[in-house]
Amino acid sequence: MGEVVSRMHARGTVLAVTLLAVGLSGCGGPVGGPAVVDESGPAQIVDKWTSCAEAAPQAGGVLSVPRTNGLAPSGDDPTIGRIDPAFTPVAAVLCGREIRRPPGGGQEETATERRAEEVGALVAALRLPNQPPPGGEFACTADMVVPPWLALLDERGRWLRPYLPRDACGKPRPEVRAALDGLRLTTVDTRTVGQVESAAAEAAGCAQRWADMVWVEGTGGRPGPPVPGMAPETRPLRLCVYQVPASEQGSGKPAGDFAYGGPLAPERQAAVLRALAGGRPAAPCTTPASRIAVLRPLDASGGLDRYVELDGCRRFLISPPATGPQLGQGDAALAELLGRD
Repeated sequence: MGEVVSRMHARGTVLAVTLLAVGLSGCGGPVGGPAVVDESGPAQIVDKWTSCAEAAPQAGGVLSVPRTNGLAPSGDDPTIGRIDPAFTPVAAVLCGREIRRPPGGGQEETATERRAEEVGALVAALRLPNQPPPGGEFACTADMVVPPWLALLDERGRWLRPYLPRDACGKPRPEVRAALDGLRLTTVDTRTVGQVESAAAEAAGCAQRWADMVWVEGTGGRPGPPVPGMAPETRPLRLCVYQVPASEQGSGKPAGDFAYGGPLAPERQAAVLRALAGGRPAAPCTTPASRIAVLRPLDASGGLDRYVELDGCRRFLISPPATGPQLGQGDAALAELLGRD
């Protein structure tokens, strides 16, 4: 419910995730696929290639996924286009991101620059036209296809970004996918761009980031008061505490960074649950919290999620699937139980 999902990456050159198989329509043409319009304009040729860090610093990041290469409408990036006949590619450069595990544990996001020298098959595929729709009725699957950030270089070091010819459903042609996947790539450069998960969060079994759902429900939802007489939790719980930066506090969905956590000792868990069970309806308050605690079953097999503000209004939120969110009022004693490492 409150987890802030980081990024999803694939090590393959082209990522295709089938989201939904779409059936046939009663009338001819594709179902769920974009209209395929030929992109006949030439690509812009840039004088000198430098690096992915300069030419494509955000390539492969989550913000670059929705519009990229041949999947973008022609007006979105005027530099992408067909390969000019006078431009002879001799190499390809792919800029992207991947998730790596550093020696100390955790996960980090790394920007990569990879180069291929044998590009004949790729260039031939990139010169193909868009595939016309077949006659009669046909169906398109709702795939999310994410091609790489791709540049072609000539022997003078000039470069361009080629248009990726598309099939009848608006995805890169099979020949293009096969040529990209068949490239023999050499890694030219890597650089760490951010931490995905710290070693401490990994050891604690906690996500690196989590949303302050007490604030979300308290300001935008209609949670009811705590329901007395709920069945006690008997499964072991995991505590994850997050520090909410000042820049996030009071926003629509404040996100906190992992501070500490791990399995709760039985006696500590019992004390926490007693405090939550005796909670009263939340008092009116608009002070954002700088620290939040998240309590979830240790085996991650479902059940109640519990959220507690460790400062600010010191409210708590319980989310039973059957009855909906319940917002209660905690106190300093509850915050003390959860506020020590």
